[in-house]
Amino acid sequence: MLRRRVIPCLDVADGRVVKGTRFVDLVDEGDPAELASRYAAEGADELVFLDITAAPERRGTLLDVVERTAREVFIPLTVGGGVRSVDDMRAVLRAGADKVGLNTAAVADPDLIARCATRFGRQAVVVAIDARARAQGPGWEVVVRGGRDATGIDAVDWAVRSAELGAGELLVTSIDRDGTQSGFDTSLLRAIVDRVRVPVIASGGAAEPSDFVDAVRLGGADAVLAASVFHRRIHAIGDVKAAMAAAGLPVRIAREAVA
Repeated sequence: MLRRRVIPCLDVADGRVVKGTRFVDLVDEGDPAELASRYAAEGADELVFLDITAAPERRGTLLDVVERTAREVFIPLTVGGGVRSVDDMRAVLRAGADKVGLNTAAVADPDLIARCATRFGRQAVVVAIDARARAQGPGWEVVVRGGRDATGIDAVDWAVRSAELGAGELLVTSIDRDGTQSGFDTSLLRAIVDRVRVPVIASGGAAEPSDFVDAVRLGGADAVLAASVFHRRIHAIGDVKAAMAAAGLPVRIAREAVA
């Protein structure tokens, strides 16, 4: 069985890591490179760097900040935000990313997923899906531009299409749960996991180590991602992995955690 990954997320605005609730009321959490270095030392399996204001501001990714962050870590780094073309993805990979996240631009131009996968391989393409429960009726819809704009697109259908177009991985964030520390939306995760054959990363709502366990056992996630609980030292990466291991889930235990 593949090991389940624990992934801290760096939401970056104006070159600083920030965190809010449902993508608003942002609070400064620190320097991206410093946090990246800390998490790598604490046993993170990967890191996700999201330039959360790139799409709303209609600009490219902050490549200098990506480069500075990439120099601090030797674990896989996914970078998203502001990638609108194959050339944009190439620039982000050259800045030090191992994988690149597509979100708003992919919804506007789904073939972008296929073009990037053809050029760089699907293992380098992560489609980020920000989803929220529909106001009327069951299911979830996709939102874009940092959670600002509703699209009316069914989130599960979009996940299936993204995988078919060439996404090697899906990063699924519940906008309803983001920053609320109310637990992952395991129903959303399970609905997507049951329809795709690519790894799914759970995001949005982590509070306790048991939430990470539920995301895998109930939601079927291949990896779990969180921000504020790690930034604010509410829980350590080692605590989360210990809980997952105790629940019988395979994880990589860092030497520091063992010591």
